[in-house]
Amino acid sequence: MGVTVHAMRLKPGADLRKSIEAYVQENGIEAGWISTCAGSLTHYNIRFANQPEGSTGTGHFEIVSLGGTVSKNGSHIHISISDSTGKTIGGHLLDSCIIYTTAEIILQSSDQHVFTREKDGSTPWEELQIRKK
Repeated sequence: MGVTVHAMRLKPGADLRKSIEAYVQENGIEAGWISTCAGSLTHYNIRFANQPEGSTGTGHFEIVSLGGTVSKNGSHIHISISDSTGKTIGGHLLDSCIIYTTAEIILQSSDQHVFTREKDGSTPWEELQIRKK
């Protein structure tokens, strides 16, 4: 399988989700995933499990986990962050998660697959559909 490694660093003030999505679009990634991320935020916007809207907060937060599938056809990304006491929260990454000092992100992509997001009847949502090229 042909796998490509993509490394990026986001600087203070960048929007985490928008920056990842822009990179995916600019590089034409059709089937990718987040391998790792180390960084920090000053503002978060996360949709917690089974909630209709995002929850926000400001302060200083460490990104302790970032994972998901990415594609120019749609992405699904989850994040976990911790505060200065170690309290950790997580859920769906939304726009307006703003970088504090850095976000060091490694993405990988396959040149043998295409990811799309479509309703397939298994849930009410657009879910990952995988096809070989």
